Amino acid sequence: MTRSAVYTGAVVHRRMKPRAHALRYRCFWFLLDLAELEALDRRLRFFSWRTFNLFSFRDADHGGRTGEPLRAQVDRMLAEAGIDIAGGSVQILCMPRVLGYVFNPLSVYFCRRADGTLAAVLYEVTNTFGERHSYLIPADPDAGGAVRQECDKLFYVSPFMDMDLRYEFRVSQPGDSVAVAIRGVQAGEPVIVAALTGRRRELTDVTLLRTFLAHPLVTAKVIAAIHWEALKLWRKGVGLRPHPAPPARPVTIVRS
Repeated sequence: MTRSAVYTGAVVHRRMKPRAHALRYRCFWFLLDLAELEALDRRLRFFSWRTFNLFSFRDADHGGRTGEPLRAQVDRMLAEAGIDIAGGSVQILCMPRVLGYVFNPLSVYFCRRADGTLAAVLYEVTNTFGERHSYLIPADPDAGGAVRQECDKLFYVSPFMDMDLRYEFRVSQPGDSVAVAIRGVQAGEPVIVAALTGRRRELTDVTLLRTFLAHPLVTAKVIAAIHWEALKLWRKGVGLRPHPAPPARPVTIVRS
């Protein structure tokens, strides 16, 4: 059994202020161990690493978009944070390219030591303006399967959301299921809650075909849904927020 898998489920958002708004969409994500990409490319007919396929993954879709191996980029960020996973695994939870297209508002990296314990979580955020920023947060060694982390919001995501928020993350590490919940808090009061949940499926060609038939062109639907929900917020009278420049550094390291 590989450490890579498919997780099918749903993403939900619930906004409390300044106007109530909620959404729920069926979705799926791949959990890809970066060390298994070449083997997956060889074994699977409907998945490719770096080249076009029904489902595909490209290093350049993440990190600095340079095409440099993604593992090398993650290792460099971990080293900057003073975290040594000593050859342990790095898994990314994200949507793959579907027929060549992908947009990932959030990708989550699980960075593990050689003994399998979680050393850090990297939250990679991409907005619809072509910008990207990541938050690297060390994991509590005593956290077990449930991870609770937090940091200040430093990166502009939605034109309808203030910048002076604090993110509170609650992550259930991938197993038979996975869950990532993010609560945006302003002045001690929750403003928005977003979460994804999914059930594990083995990464096989049969699973890939079934996933495509159940969620056709889902990555294109993601970007369409973002703009559709934005239109509904605008019609509810939620005003636009100024767009500040992104942080000077591509990753914010949150010190424990």
